[in-house]
Amino acid sequence: MARFGKVRRTSKKIRIKEGFVTDGVAISSYICKQQIKIYQTMTLTALTSTTNTEPRLQPIDDPKSLKLKLAYWFTKKRVGKVITPVKVHYARFPEGLGLSKKIVDTDEKITVEPRLKYLIKVFIATLNGCAFCVDIGKASAQKKNVDPDVFDDLLRFDESSQFTNAEKAALAYVDEATRNKHVSDSTFERLQNHFNEREIVQITLLNAIENFYNLMNAPMNIGSDELCEILSSE
Repeated sequence: MARFGKVRRTSKKIRIKEGFVTDGVAISSYICKQQIKIYQTMTLTALTSTTNTEPRLQPIDDPKSLKLKLAYWFTKKRVGKVITPVKVHYARFPEGLGLSKKIVDTDEKITVEPRLKYLIKVFIATLNGCAFCVDIGKASAQKKNVDPDVFDDLLRFDESSQFTNAEKAALAYVDEATRNKHVSDSTFERLQNHFNEREIVQITLLNAIENFYNLMNAPMNIGSDELCEILSSE
């Protein structure tokens, strides 16, 4: 467990090694900010580590079955190259292609604003340290003309002026759900202030889908496929 400095009471104030705060709320805020800094460092370390290593299983470039050859052709046509997860996962377990297609089809039916959709995807992929998912999320956002600079502030979204109150509420919700697997009443009520019930379900589903992809790719050391660069060169 991380240590945030010794705390001791002095008269009516509470002393922290870095200075004075006047109440327990400030203590909680201080600790929260330190935890966020640690989490950001861990996240960036995980992303860099995944980017600089080879997949744990060798990508299969020349599949034998017609089904896989079609899958390779389709993904190349769709995103500009045969993506590494297809060559690592589905080349060895083509039975999973049906699930992947259903997830993609469901994702495309989600009607929340495209900008929010990709903010959620890239944010969760960043939290989970999935370099491949960050890359494909940004590339997909680029196709929808989402300003790429907005992603730079994701890890400090609540303090940034680049996000609307609705976007901040949605990001706070998926942040807490991803970290804790539960959310507080206040976080959910904040979400309800900006979204209807159908949209809340869609945001929850988006978060679950992104976590699924992250858990498929990050443990296998599947790093960025540089899809943003491919898209920029077209």
